[in-house]
Amino acid sequence: MARNQLGVLNALDAARTQWYHFTAIVIAGMGFFTDAYDLFSISLVTKLLGRFYYYEEGYPKPGTLPPNVAGAVNGVAFCGTIAGQLFFGWLGDKLGRKRVYGLTLMLMVVCSIGSGLSFGDSPKGVMATLCFFRFWLGFGIGGDYPLSATIMSEYANKRTRGAFVSAVFAMQGFGILTGGIVALIVSAAFDHAYKAPPYSVSPEGSTVPESDYIWRIILMFGAIPALLTYYWRMKMPETARYTALIARNAKQAAADMSKVLQVELEAEEEKVEKIGISSSNTFGLFSKEFARRHGLHLLGTTTTWFLLDIAYYSNNLFQKDIFTAIGWLPKPETMNAIHEVYRVARAQTIIALCGTVPGYWFTVALIDYIGRFTIQLMGFFFMTVFMFALAFPYHHWKSNHVGFLIMYSLTFFFANFGPNATTFVVPAEIFPARLRSTCHGISAAAGKLGAIVGAFGFLYAAQSTNPSETDKDYPPGIGVKNSLIVLGAINCLGMVFTFLVPESKGKSLEELTGENEDEDNEIPPVSSTQTVPV
Repeated sequence: MARNQLGVLNALDAARTQWYHFTAIVIAGMGFFTDAYDLFSISLVTKLLGRFYYYEEGYPKPGTLPPNVAGAVNGVAFCGTIAGQLFFGWLGDKLGRKRVYGLTLMLMVVCSIGSGLSFGDSPKGVMATLCFFRFWLGFGIGGDYPLSATIMSEYANKRTRGAFVSAVFAMQGFGILTGGIVALIVSAAFDHAYKAPPYSVSPEGSTVPESDYIWRIILMFGAIPALLTYYWRMKMPETARYTALIARNAKQAAADMSKVLQVELEAEEEKVEKIGISSSNTFGLFSKEFARRHGLHLLGTTTTWFLLDIAYYSNNLFQKDIFTAIGWLPKPETMNAIHEVYRVARAQTIIALCGTVPGYWFTVALIDYIGRFTIQLMGFFFMTVFMFALAFPYHHWKSNHVGFLIMYSLTFFFANFGPNATTFVVPAEIFPARLRSTCHGISAAAGKLGAIVGAFGFLYAAQSTNPSETDKDYPPGIGVKNSLIVLGAINCLGMVFTFLVPESKGKSLEELTGENEDEDNEIPPVSSTQTVPV
């Protein structure tokens, strides 16, 4: 039989939804707002960077970032994110969630500002400085993934835990939307102030010197929301699960949660010590016992997140290329540099409004009713369906932009009302407290590895099969149509690996991980081979 749960953890599991839950969602969520803004705002300005720094006199098309530079600018933040997820995930289990929580936010603030202040005496110098700051920006963003997810899951009650954790992640949608809106406002203001002819009329005059400020302002704006929430992050108490189960400080855990829940809680020091020395609370990440209990679960969370991010980030970072390919955006040579930023931002804002943001909040509303497993399986299925629906009649969509927009928005809707949310939620629930942040960091790092594959792969794969129609310095690719078919197949594979991920709806974290089990009951409930919710 399972050992009785600690009173302080029971109180958290049974707590009614209170003001502190919403405060925690906002404090943790603003980090994700900033994460999404910073990661995706670069896609709004890469065309401008190409025009401004890589203009080539006499060339019929505007300048574009060379393949190696485009890959670095788009991908270097993901490299930093992987490092940050692994490092801060591990540190969150060693030092405590709260102690390193503020550091990730300050890294984001400093590096957002630094990205906008990237200067150099040559294009290569500017890009190198930008990549330096974006790597460390990614490092801070990476830390926010395991820490925010773990903190929110450990604060939440078991009845609505899925909604609270996914609400934190849903702030990503508002970050993406805000990036588009900021780019729209800044580009519209500059377009009004500095009239410039299209590239086809005046190649050099189409990019006014003042346009160099546009991308800097857009990137630096990401520091503001992070800075606004720093004070409140520092005021949050450490989670009771870390304090009681890892630090083994029963008095502090009871005192902290008494203030948060506004009830009197008893410090159960003897019970905390007994749980701490139990065999179910002593095995490490690389032990046979971890492999037996949680090995398949970690494989499931890493592979599904990896496969999801290949498709998700390919679509998100290269929306502008897809829109141009189907003719929804005018050809670059028919616009000036500032107006191109405006048109790209408008297209991405419409997609965010129609598909991205609603999808997140459908997950928040329904995750604790229909479960994580069902949402993830359904999301991968419909992403596959809509990717194939875009790919096979691809040439039809070139003359039907409204239809393409609807179908394309639906792929984002089911990504976010699907695996993009659940791959974030589940790793914060199914691993033991002393390894929770680490395992979430490993799962998230696998996802960002997929994002790198998607970012670099799509950059080359989506190039036209006709050498005369590729961007400058790019080899021929397989084209947008075949790239979409490949992404559809990847989503299909995601469905298969979803069967390795257990359902965690309605259970306490300790019930899922077996941390409160008796010595004669070694196998925790979550180790069951049954993964489909009954």
